[in-house]
Amino acid sequence: MTDISSPIRVGIVGYGHLGRFLVDLLQKKGLAAGLSLAFVWNRNADKLIESVPKDLILTDLSEFTQIKADLIVEVCHPQIVKDFGVRFLSHTNFLVGSPSALSDAQLDQELRLTAKKHGKTLYVPSGALWGGQDIQRLNDSGSLKALSIRMSKHPSCFRLAGGMLSDWAEEEGRRVLFHGSVAELCPIAPNNVNTMAAAAIAASTLGFHGVTGEIVSDTALADYHLVEVEVTGPDGFSVKTVRRNPAKLGAVTGSATYNSFWSSLLGMTA
Repeated sequence: MTDISSPIRVGIVGYGHLGRFLVDLLQKKGLAAGLSLAFVWNRNADKLIESVPKDLILTDLSEFTQIKADLIVEVCHPQIVKDFGVRFLSHTNFLVGSPSALSDAQLDQELRLTAKKHGKTLYVPSGALWGGQDIQRLNDSGSLKALSIRMSKHPSCFRLAGGMLSDWAEEEGRRVLFHGSVAELCPIAPNNVNTMAAAAIAASTLGFHGVTGEIVSDTALADYHLVEVEVTGPDGFSVKTVRRNPAKLGAVTGSATYNSFWSSLLGMTA
């Protein structure tokens, strides 16, 4: 990506829990790993003042071109991918932390074409998806027949469109909120189903419309998110994985996902 003697300059877009985690590690461990912090942008720049050096705070995201970054990492909201993704890729490499945005087929195509035109790379991290490379290998061999993913979380961990689940109550138990294609689910839960979006991208022969997604609210899940993936291949072949991703009440992202993102960045320096 850059000369081996120069650290990869990373711009972070978004300063929620995940963005803060990445910024902190880049400042503490980045140089030793061949990474450096180029800039940080957040919708509310005031949140950056006490933890990010002033010269690294970008107040107007449209001015990112004035700062040399080898990679921009989006970790805030799919709308940023829609509004800035093409512009990012016109100048540098781009890691999409909200791949649910790619359920928009036109946007997905525009991003891919822009990356190709300008010789840049569009990255999609696996996040909380376990076995993503295996899914992709099965897909590329033409053997993937079906893929379904169920994500179960405490109701406080969901951020759903249209006020869905606003009526939840303690100890109500388990409630299936949606079952259908990931393409239909992404606009309903854009911040909660990035794992499913990553799976749909890995399973490109099925795509967003062919991968089945289900989200479940469960008040019993106070300590972790539950991600269940079932892959079906030819001649009765199937694999089912169950992942418990530790998470606090109200957390959209499980703690293991943070390390997965950091590992994705470290992988770019290998």
